[in-house]
Amino acid sequence: MKKAIYFILFLVFNSTIAQVSDFKSIDFTIANNTAKLNAGSSLDNLPLLAHNLTNKLDTDAEKFRAIYLWVCNNIKGDATQHNKISKKRKQFQNDSIQYMQWNNQYKKTVFKKLFKNKKTMCTGYAYLIKELCFLANIDCKIINGYGRSTRANIERLELANHSWNAVKINNKWYLCDATWSSGYMSNESTFVHAYNDGYFLTDPVLFAKNHYPIDTKWLLNETLTASNFTIAPIVYSKTFKHKILPVSPKELNVITNKNEAVTFSFKSLKTVANDNVSLILFSGINVIPFNIYDLKNENNLVSFKTKFKYNGFYDVHLKIGKDIVATYTIEVNKS
Repeated sequence: MKKAIYFILFLVFNSTIAQVSDFKSIDFTIANNTAKLNAGSSLDNLPLLAHNLTNKLDTDAEKFRAIYLWVCNNIKGDATQHNKISKKRKQFQNDSIQYMQWNNQYKKTVFKKLFKNKKTMCTGYAYLIKELCFLANIDCKIINGYGRSTRANIERLELANHSWNAVKINNKWYLCDATWSSGYMSNESTFVHAYNDGYFLTDPVLFAKNHYPIDTKWLLNETLTASNFTIAPIVYSKTFKHKILPVSPKELNVITNKNEAVTFSFKSLKTVANDNVSLILFSGINVIPFNIYDLKNENNLVSFKTKFKYNGFYDVHLKIGKDIVATYTIEVNKS
């Protein structure tokens, strides 16, 4: 019976990662170099920019790669816009209609700053990707929805707070997020450029760990639901960098008994060395590792067990090397 279950899991995992491997045979070197050669180009003439980024490339996958890389590396996140919109979301958190009216009006300012200063937030990133794709004759959509982080949409769907893109290549839809690929905000005030390729044509199951669209057809997977989204462990940009898909525990909040074994597992789309896997918690500035055992690494499915010796609540973090890729809250009761 266990072998049958494992075989089913293997089939499911491999069907989800098939989308990621669709372009393994394509060498993106020329597309990457094309984006670099056009670094600093103006947004004053989008048709010319689209032409320069795509005219020497043969496939839509390469053309989209050049467009995506250029946008991620030449457009900065705007902390002022980001903070203003965050405040408005809180102000109108119980009135989504009024928020959408304000947001639609504010888009004029967003696009103006985008073209003038090459600075924007998620709406501007998604818009620019879509426009350049249109000019390159690539079908691309702006997807609006819920971005999940340590501060938003953790245990329920709150106001929609994020935008990304779906792009059609070889008659198949793929998902990407240029905003989160481009970098991140430090202390809510400074944009740090740090390109993350993990959000480029991402597997839908992994993408749905922190993206949930208003129109659920853009999940691109019929098995995904809002409840899966809001109860799942928290993931981070490094999760996408390492292409980690948490498997168990399935939920962010885990209840267990003292000295009872808890199994952690994840699917890796890259090879992970056993000595790079750890489970830790923070105590002030100190990092405390848990003792993990029964570590298995088969067909890129990694699993291990740990026990919690004391009662209480723990925020535990799964790490690959130096990077945190998933967070769980553990409630330990008396056995």
